[in-house]
Amino acid sequence: MIFQKEKLIRFSHCDPAGIGFYPRYVELVNEVVEDWFEQGLEVSFHELHEKHRLGIPTVRLEVEYMIPSTYGDRLTFQLKVLRLGNSSMTVEVAALAADKMRLRAELTVVMMAMDTMRPVPIDDFWRPRFEKFLVSGDAQ
Repeated sequence: MIFQKEKLIRFSHCDPAGIGFYPRYVELVNEVVEDWFEQGLEVSFHELHEKHRLGIPTVRLEVEYMIPSTYGDRLTFQLKVLRLGNSSMTVEVAALAADKMRLRAELTVVMMAMDTMRPVPIDDFWRPRFEKFLVSGDAQ
């Protein structure tokens, strides 16, 4: 399964030339991950942090910018899990408009206990939720 979310490129996302500013794209990628938790995994970031006392910090981020976007463009962001490990996973977030990829980001996140700031195993509560979005079948 692939999680999808439409995002509007706003004036605040653009540089003075009127095109999407690269750090704002990273913020949009993070928004998509947060939306995925709430809408795709049915656990909001607030619940993740406050109830479960867990975080998922990004430990690696690689972004490719293919085609510029401009103010007013509507992008469809697609998120899928590429790899699911013991305490980490690799997620791909792609942004498309008119079936053309504008951006592709690959991020590795680690399941972390908020109280100790240490990695924790992805347990039986989380693993099936993440596996629904695993496209490569690469679970460890």
